[in-house]
Amino acid sequence: MTVCGRFAPTPSGRIHLGNILCAMLSWLSVRSKNGRYLLRIEDLDAMRCPRSLADLIEDDLKWFGIDWDDGGSAGGDPWYQSCRTAIYDRYFDVLKDKGLLYPCFCSRAELHTAQAPHRSDGTYIYAGTCRNLTPEQIAEKSKRRPPAWRVRVPEREMSFTDGCQGVYTENLAHDCGDFIIRRSDGVYGYQLAVVVDDGLMGVTEVVRGSDLLNSTPRQMYLYEQLGFAIPQFYHMPLLTAPDGRRLSKRDGDLDLGVLREKFGRPELIVGMLAKAAGLRPTAQPVQLSDLVADFSWDKIPKQDIALPEEILQ
Repeated sequence: MTVCGRFAPTPSGRIHLGNILCAMLSWLSVRSKNGRYLLRIEDLDAMRCPRSLADLIEDDLKWFGIDWDDGGSAGGDPWYQSCRTAIYDRYFDVLKDKGLLYPCFCSRAELHTAQAPHRSDGTYIYAGTCRNLTPEQIAEKSKRRPPAWRVRVPEREMSFTDGCQGVYTENLAHDCGDFIIRRSDGVYGYQLAVVVDDGLMGVTEVVRGSDLLNSTPRQMYLYEQLGFAIPQFYHMPLLTAPDGRRLSKRDGDLDLGVLREKFGRPELIVGMLAKAAGLRPTAQPVQLSDLVADFSWDKIPKQDIALPEEILQ
């Protein structure tokens, strides 16, 4: 079976150094296995994600040395999530027909009350407030506000072996709870969209940040319910600032626009990231393609990676 991987950025801002590290590792993983690499644009909230920013991301990736076999602007609308609503509608109906969905009328304030159950990381677990509403209650509440839609999850442990982090297990009911797959404004949630897209696009391996590790069990549940094969996951360590903060698009001084102007050559950034990720012993400049032959996930650390000092100089 041919390995197929992807990079799926959200164009709500210029990609930063953490994003490019994810793209770099996902690309190296696929190319080291002679696989196919896809570029999908995750612009579900189209108001925040203009095509102009998606075009900038493509330009940054090409400059860095990353190519793809399908997708992006050359592939047209099918590769932009904002154009795939009709596809998500079909799979929403599959789940609904199975009796797995129900409308939720809870406000944001109600969801985050002090009484709500929370995970150890502070994330709330839905208490099931709307899980057993009667048809009459649903009709009455629908007059006041449109509902979001949640997936019912069973009392079940989901476990998998991550290619970077190792074995990870969650109980869907206790550690996750019923989760939203369509917002009250009609926009589909990440959980459903990413499963449908990866399933239909034949993605066999998914590389993303370790901050998304706990979303995997609920996605595995959706893969099963929708009849898709579950890919191999690799949850890479996050790149952190010197003070321990995780990088975000708010860190404008670390976006690719600034770094391209500062360093001029992609080989300089590739070398720094390769050393930080354990792929090379030094930060000597190197072309991305030169890292393919020796790439191995065994070299990548599990813990977060401190930002290379050379970037800050």
